This record gives sequence, structure tokens and C-alpha cells, in this order.
Amino acid sequence: MILQGFFILTTFYMKKLLLVSVLAIGLFSCQKEPSSCGLIVDDNVKDHSIVIRNSNTGNLKKFYLYPGDWINAHPGNDYCMFNEQEW
Repeated sequence: MILQGFFILTTFYMKKLLLVSVLAIGLFSCQKEPSSCGLIVDDNVKDHSIVIRNSNTGNLKKFYLYPGDWINAHPGNDYCMFNEQEW
């Protein structure tokens, strides 16, 4: 009887420990690295610009490209801007 109570008590604490561990890992592992990549949501042929929605923050930013780069940047495609801080 005492042994059965010990196993029930141990199982109870193990479940709590497992739950706390999973929550701690979940809270601290979801931080994303800063990103200068995102989805092209708009483009403009007049000034060879594109608007990108940042994949981490969801913020929009307009970038001006060289014509040769702009021709390959299509709305709906992922695109990364190098040497650019996360916006």
C-alpha cells in the first residue's frame, strides 16, 4: 500500500516536472533571429521598387532595386535584402 502511494506521488510530480520543462522550453526557444527577408507584396515598374513584408515582424518596407534585380523580383516570392537591418 505504501509502495503504491509512492508511485502515485512520484508520477504526479514527474508529470508536473515534465509540464514545467515543456513550458520553459517553449517560452525561451521561440525567439527568432533578426531577418531582412520577407514576402514581396507589391512592385512598381516606374521606379523599380518592391515592397516587402518582413517574415518576423510583419512590417512593410519599400526598397529600390537596380532594373536587373527588379525584373526577377515578383510579388508573392520570398526576397532577402542583404546589408539591411530588420525592419
